[in-house]
Amino acid sequence: MEITPEQIALALGFVLLGATLQATVGFGMALIAAPTLLLIYPEFVPGPLMAASMILTGLVVWSERSHVDLSGMASAAVGRIVGTAAAAVFLVFASTHLFDLAFGLLVVLGVVLSAMHPALVPTRATAAIAGAVSGLMGTISAIGGPPMALLYQNAGAARLRSTLAGFFVLGTTISVVALWAVGRFGVEEVWLSILLCPAMAAGFFLAVPLRSRVSGRAIRPLVLGLSLAAAALVLWRTLPGLASGMPPS
Repeated sequence: MEITPEQIALALGFVLLGATLQATVGFGMALIAAPTLLLIYPEFVPGPLMAASMILTGLVVWSERSHVDLSGMASAAVGRIVGTAAAAVFLVFASTHLFDLAFGLLVVLGVVLSAMHPALVPTRATAAIAGAVSGLMGTISAIGGPPMALLYQNAGAARLRSTLAGFFVLGTTISVVALWAVGRFGVEEVWLSILLCPAMAAGFFLAVPLRSRVSGRAIRPLVLGLSLAAAALVLWRTLPGLASGMPPS
């Protein structure tokens, strides 16, 4: 299936919106972009979206590198390897139907985790657990942010943005390598990644003047609502196919 100019424009628009949100308040890129890109052109998810996101996370971590929690990031990276390995095994055996079902359910899980406000403290143990869950979710759905955002939600905006960005530079690399190893990231995915990169970079630069003006708490319900609606569309498309054995339309 060849991608059309209309699909490219829609994909870039949603990636730009998600990247701007994440670079502004520390979350939102994958929650906004992943489910919509799966509906627009499924090959964008998970590999190309994750690979392209390294442009965004790299810029964020460099601009706020003094706020990175290095100890927590190292523990989370160990957990990420474990979660990524489990996700890679799933992807080897999963059918298209099962992948779409898991994707939709993981988006819902991401929304639920993002909406929670428990009093978690970043320690080596909690960071490792969050990293493992992030690796599992991220490698399958490209949405690996909610577990880590949940852990650092009370750490301050700069520390949240920078630590998550630093973790995802490393974690996304691990996940992309795993996808390549199981045949889910090849030449086509590389080109699709490159296609998304300009929107990722543009989102970072658009966010810089917005950081002092936009409240993450104020826009959180909108982001979560849009993500949940997209997940519902994915599940609605997938469940009839699972019942009949026909591929999703």
